[in-house]
Amino acid sequence: MGSNASVAPRTADASTPSGGGAGAALIVGGSSGVGLATAHRLVAQGITRIAIAARSVERGEAAAASLSSATVEARFFACDANDPAEAVRLVDEVEAAFGAIDLLVVSTAAAVLPRLLGDIEPAEIARTLVDQAAAPMVMSRAVLPGMRARGSGSIVVVASDAAKSATPGETVIGAAMAAITMFARAMAMEVKRDGIRVNVVTPSLISGTPIYDRLMEDEFSARLFGKAAKLASLGVADADDVAATIAFLCSPDAARITGQAISVNGGISAA
Repeated sequence: MGSNASVAPRTADASTPSGGGAGAALIVGGSSGVGLATAHRLVAQGITRIAIAARSVERGEAAAASLSSATVEARFFACDANDPAEAVRLVDEVEAAFGAIDLLVVSTAAAVLPRLLGDIEPAEIARTLVDQAAAPMVMSRAVLPGMRARGSGSIVVVASDAAKSATPGETVIGAAMAAITMFARAMAMEVKRDGIRVNVVTPSLISGTPIYDRLMEDEFSARLFGKAAKLASLGVADADDVAATIAFLCSPDAARITGQAISVNGGISAA
């Protein structure tokens, strides 16, 4: 039976890392696009310690400066997150600076354009898989010991809808995105008893980003994604749309959500 009793809003506790906690949010790929938009969303939710990790020192330092304030400490850490040794070093440095990593968001993207499989050299396949899929995996593993020791944590990785919908031109990209997605879902089942949540966000097109611009400058990609954009009856997502979903998954409001792959695509598909 229904009830008219009021329900108190959920507040942060040890099992629901969120704003106001003693630890930090680490945003890998946080110097621009979805990563930077997510950092700003987390600050708005009350996170006061933000670690931005990226390859570009110039963009990374600018991103950290845009987040810093009298109440928010944001620092940039240079890192190639595809390198396992670099990933471990990054986590050690962030934990030394902030004491703990409560939230990990991995929003990295390799500069790989869609191409038909017959146009891809065999040697490129393995390289593309590593460039696309390694960072979410190695970074998730790198933060695991600290989160397990504290008995809490939230990890959100960004893949794409290519993990769910087979598309000509995205054979290798789709394989990498599917690898990220299944890795995160399986990890979620392994670590749920440790109080750690792991989820995946799978956008399609993301307007206003460098990747979107590269796609639309390439003839094959422009035809492929131009058709997809026409299916986005709710509008093509932008970086802030994706960031809003990530920030929700990091919040206490998503305390019971783990192992999910959530599409943000404006209606391009329902996969």
